[in-house]
Amino acid sequence: MWDFWNSGNLYNAHTMNGGSSAERVRQEIVRLSHAGLDSRTFRVETVRRLRKLIPIDVSFFATADPATLLFTGAVVDDVLARATPQFVENEFLKDDSVKFARLARGSSPVDSLGVATKGELARSPRYREILAPMDLGDELRAALVVGSKCWGFMCLHRERPSPNFTPAEAAFLAKLTPHLAEGLRTALLIGDAQELSPPPDGPGLLLLGDDLSLAAITPAAEGWLAEVAKSDWPSSSELPEAVYAVAARLLALELGGSHASPDLMPRTRLRTASGRWLVLHASRLRAQDTEGRIAVIFEEARPSEIAPLIVDAYGLTKREGEVTKLVLRGLSTAEVSGELHITPNTVRDHFKAIFDKVGVRSRRELVGQVFAQQYQPNIAVGHSLNVDGWFA
Repeated sequence: MWDFWNSGNLYNAHTMNGGSSAERVRQEIVRLSHAGLDSRTFRVETVRRLRKLIPIDVSFFATADPATLLFTGAVVDDVLARATPQFVENEFLKDDSVKFARLARGSSPVDSLGVATKGELARSPRYREILAPMDLGDELRAALVVGSKCWGFMCLHRERPSPNFTPAEAAFLAKLTPHLAEGLRTALLIGDAQELSPPPDGPGLLLLGDDLSLAAITPAAEGWLAEVAKSDWPSSSELPEAVYAVAARLLALELGGSHASPDLMPRTRLRTASGRWLVLHASRLRAQDTEGRIAVIFEEARPSEIAPLIVDAYGLTKREGEVTKLVLRGLSTAEVSGELHITPNTVRDHFKAIFDKVGVRSRRELVGQVFAQQYQPNIAVGHSLNVDGWFA
């Protein structure tokens, strides 16, 4: 991966104008990622701050379903929005450079079209058929992954004949991707945790002052705390150390400077007495009567599942649903075989059955069909998302 932070590379006046400016913008975006903003505001403000450092002409910033890596909504400039059908067709139905799903599963979460094509943008069908006709040049793409889950994608564009994105700009964005993913994820958690009647074992919320004193707590959070063995708490502590740790990390990020490592995340895991794992996230809560409080959200560590939806929608068997879910994430026949511990021939038999039921002829068409029938209608009517990244 490109490493801006260790390269000593300074940006020229037209692009990134020095290490001090880069660090200042990085700290602004890191703090923004943990400021408790709603998803749309967070995305708009992130791009606005990136523009302070990186020349960006138009942008696309989407949430994604972590179970399938398909888009669930986007903040996008009008010029790109008008070409949405073409971009969707390119992403799901055609071979091309720098696909979002590959970034989500690859060793680096960021890549540019210029680097991928070795400076020959015309080698990309997306450039020839979509970008060039709109007078756009290079694009810089990022998959926003934290832990093992991808919560969104970003694509930054430059008009022709602007210079291509530099390796230093790509490395700068790569350092921010886990924080940006956490910002998208936290927006879902806070919205769900504040519900008056959360579902059993749903996310819980407690509020702390800046002195880390307990200000308020939801019943769901009380339920989670009841599962944490008191023997794990210091006798002088009102709450588990993990709660104070994520809150202290948030305060360190807000202070910036030497207090905040680029990799510092206000997120940790906590094990309950029954052996279940909780994930704790800290953020600023932006809500009436609670402005400025530190919110610590509790949620059970569990995988996002889309397979039951696919099974119901298309009449697939459980195994066919599992195969489809892996195909949606971009796995090859060999990778599906290894993941499910079945032979490649058995995988191909499942493909044939799935294609027949869904009415498609290839894996690409399958992905496009699922997106068109299950995701686009929800996006079009503006359905909100639940804590698993699926539509509420």
